Amino acid sequence: MKICLKMTLLAGLLAILTACGRQEPSAPASTSTSHAAPVFEVLATSDLKDAQALEKMALQATGVNLKFRYGGTMESTEAVLTGRADAAAAWFANAKYLLSDSQGQSRVKLQEKIMLSPIAVGVSESAARALGWDRPEVAAKVSWKTITEAAGAGKLFYALSNPATSNQGFMALMGVVAAAAGKAEALAPEDVNRQAIATFLKGYKLIGDNSSYLSEKFIEGQGPRLNAFINYENWLLSLNASGRLREKLLLVYPREGVATADYPLMLLDEARREDYLKLVDWLKGKEAQTWLAQQTLRRPVNSEVAASLAGRFTHPGLLVELPFSPDRQLADGLISAYLNEFRKPVASTFVLDVSGSMGKEKRLERLVEVIHYVAGDDASLTGRIARLNEREKVWLLPFSTRPGQPELFEIPAGKRTGKGLAASPDSAAKLKVMAAVRAYADTLRAAGGTALYDSVLQALQMMAEQKKLHPDYQYSVIGFTDGENSHGRGFEAFQQDYAQLPEDARAIPVFMILFGDARESELKALVKVTGGLVFDARHTPLYRVFKDIRAYQ
Repeated sequence: MKICLKMTLLAGLLAILTACGRQEPSAPASTSTSHAAPVFEVLATSDLKDAQALEKMALQATGVNLKFRYGGTMESTEAVLTGRADAAAAWFANAKYLLSDSQGQSRVKLQEKIMLSPIAVGVSESAARALGWDRPEVAAKVSWKTITEAAGAGKLFYALSNPATSNQGFMALMGVVAAAAGKAEALAPEDVNRQAIATFLKGYKLIGDNSSYLSEKFIEGQGPRLNAFINYENWLLSLNASGRLREKLLLVYPREGVATADYPLMLLDEARREDYLKLVDWLKGKEAQTWLAQQTLRRPVNSEVAASLAGRFTHPGLLVELPFSPDRQLADGLISAYLNEFRKPVASTFVLDVSGSMGKEKRLERLVEVIHYVAGDDASLTGRIARLNEREKVWLLPFSTRPGQPELFEIPAGKRTGKGLAASPDSAAKLKVMAAVRAYADTLRAAGGTALYDSVLQALQMMAEQKKLHPDYQYSVIGFTDGENSHGRGFEAFQQDYAQLPEDARAIPVFMILFGDARESELKALVKVTGGLVFDARHTPLYRVFKDIRAYQ
């Protein structure tokens, strides 16, 4: 079994880092400061946004004009697999899923691990005391099985990134699978205990696709309904150091093993090998490794730097590394099973602008195309994740001068029993509903004005009624508009009416898509009131934006 050093942080670490002022160390002497140097673009996963300052530092230190382009894990993995990454290199939290595919192996010319951050379970101090995990001798014995039992008993309510789209969520699920199977090596689809996954997911209360969003929502919701956060160690330590939590998190490392993000920088463009080697040499050097450890709270791979930080990071024992199964059938089957069987089923309303302006520039045609893709026309890796899944309810609510009549489509559940991940094709009943969604989209026509606030409010009112009747669904509203509100209530009236909705309704997030001539300030004000996010489709393909939103459901 693979082993890596367990370097548990001392309680004084955060105080020491604070005392250091989290200042960037002086950059090494410049070898070239020419901004005319060709861009070395790196496709990076979104959790690396805290390392963006490396762009300027790398240029000063190496002359390499480093630029990051951020994306989700699965989206970025697909870009590399298909050869559409259009970047000199890629930098992911880990590349185990990518490199388990022969196509991925052929795309990656070189790779070097840059830093480390194990997945941990951050538990609010009061919840840790109630569970008895605050005692070191007990915390050392906590396993994925223990965590699963606490979630199933209604004692652990956690935030976790979407297992279908991000590494943290997927590897947490793999920990549960390995614990239930009684083995970590050579896991196969038939080893999966589906009941264990279902029990673990009873505690899954906050879903999202990136750590920044989840952190903000966790800060807002920490308390009796949200008392744990499963994420990379560095994010949990940063939250503890932020001073924004109601109570600090106690970090637990399940004893069967955890996956450690090793952040490999991967060369994709052979022609940029020389620049890549310069970057790797600098990133693994003393200056960059010290900066990364101090500023991002990730562990250094440079042994000299690790030794110099011995007073901040300790390693009294060994941390078991959870192996990643090379069986792609297991990985893909687990993702598919999570979406279609294990997770809390999704119920959502798509509030769709079909006003007259949607007739311009083929806007309506693009919207209809997106609905076709979501209803099963896209067989790509991210397309399989974005499509409508079993047990899902979706209402399509077109609007123009006034809200239209919502149309319900319900995807039936599949039939699965026992142990393992038996692959099965879409049922005839599911295919029939998907075809009906596509047929409905084809009937949409552009005409009239824009009653945005009336339509969003109607969707929330309808979702609130559904939530009363069917509380076991994950509810959300997705709003799409290409223009300014011109009919019905304005924003102030919407705010007043929104405040009168029951608490359960106000807990339903509203995700808005900015498109065409829509006003960004208007939509940002709307989601500030209702929760959720604004996704910008003005310069990004519309379908890619819909894929991004699906990861938050």
